[in-house]
Amino acid sequence: MAELADLGVIGLAVMGANLARNAARKGLRVALYNRTDEKTDRLVAEHGGEGEFVPSHDMAAFVASLSRPRAIIVMVKAGQPVDDMIAQLEPHLDEGDIVIDAGNSLFTDTRRRERALAERKLLFVGMGVSGGEEGALEGPSIMPGGARAAWDRIAPMVTKMAISVDGTPCCAYMGPDGAGHYVKMVHNGIEYADMQLIAEAYDLMRAVYGMEAGQIAEIFAGWKSGDLDSYLIEITATVLAKQDPASGGALVDMIRDEAEQKGTGRWTAQSALELGVPITAITEAVFARALSGRPRQRQAASAMFPSAAAPSRRPEIAEIDKIRDALYASKIVAYAQGFEQLMVASEQYGWALDPGLIATIWRGGCIIRAAFLDRIREGYETHRDAPSLLLQTYFKDALVKAEPAWRDVVVLAVQSGIAVPAFASSLAYFDGLRRASGPANLLQGLRDYFGAHSYRRRDRPGSFHTRWSQDGSEIEV
Repeated sequence: MAELADLGVIGLAVMGANLARNAARKGLRVALYNRTDEKTDRLVAEHGGEGEFVPSHDMAAFVASLSRPRAIIVMVKAGQPVDDMIAQLEPHLDEGDIVIDAGNSLFTDTRRRERALAERKLLFVGMGVSGGEEGALEGPSIMPGGARAAWDRIAPMVTKMAISVDGTPCCAYMGPDGAGHYVKMVHNGIEYADMQLIAEAYDLMRAVYGMEAGQIAEIFAGWKSGDLDSYLIEITATVLAKQDPASGGALVDMIRDEAEQKGTGRWTAQSALELGVPITAITEAVFARALSGRPRQRQAASAMFPSAAAPSRRPEIAEIDKIRDALYASKIVAYAQGFEQLMVASEQYGWALDPGLIATIWRGGCIIRAAFLDRIREGYETHRDAPSLLLQTYFKDALVKAEPAWRDVVVLAVQSGIAVPAFASSLAYFDGLRRASGPANLLQGLRDYFGAHSYRRRDRPGSFHTRWSQDGSEIEV
């Protein structure tokens, strides 16, 4: 009898195929199944020498080829395709088998699926995987959530598949039901903000100072060795430096400025609104992509509302340094907002998320990996009860240092007619956060006037309502 496989993978498009290859390279025997036989056969033909694969062309044979309790990664498009695949798979499974959804599924779907499979005494894991095509193969950051018993079974396998930093695997149990997919969702929300901030820094250098893509690439390459050291800064330099053989110029200049999105950033913003968490940088990044997707409107508006000619001159080093400082300060705000959202969601859903652990597993493999995640991890170790990253010593000092440059850059953008929604909203959040007393007292007074929503006073406890349009008297409610 043939030896049974350790792990199964269903869905052999690029990400699924690379996860299967990753597992095989790490010494696991991997069962393979795809809706179309061609992808299964091609993976074995092209990469069969990388490890032990057990291909199957029907679901029953695939499930039978796995050791029990079975652990099966499903890597198909999020949404209905996941439900359809589970429906096909479920009749072949036995009590205690584990279905692992490694796609970018909405966390509420994950919670629903776990409950449904639990009724059949099956275990379900929502496993966030970040790192893209390369990470899936070489070692991603992995964020599993679900039943603890399922994690105990799959932990030896998935930790092998994850990349390690300083000897620590970038993989850890996040918590029950949808915790893993929620953490991955917020990761992607922060990714949206990070990329938008980078794009705004690029736009300032291009539009205000007339710099060419190659020149800007050199600046980003230099930033890679400082506080901004991160994967996204590194690949920004690479993308900006790439030449287009067809035009002879920079490839980036030939790419349409219409950014697409698959939903995780939007889900992050929607969840934050439901939880009442102000993730302004992330939400503005989502809106910026939406605006970029309206080229006809933008073309019409550019003709109707021409911008003042921006200065085109060689910038001083100090001016570029200001953009760097503004980028770093805004990046800190985006991460702080994302981590606050994680903590609020953790309390709301009973997950007990560990922010220091999350920072630890985001240090490698994932798209937002950055040197300063070590600072976040250290910050949560020493200031675990701090309500915001911005109030931790390292980040407080960094913001104080960057604040003058941050303001100058936002003013420069406004005066030049350059949209910097993520820079500006991050600064506005910072200014709003640091004010012990803001204008919301007027908002509450207006709400009480037209809706009798009541208000609380500064000088004594209780809730009150003023009969604004009647006799003007105040009553306690």
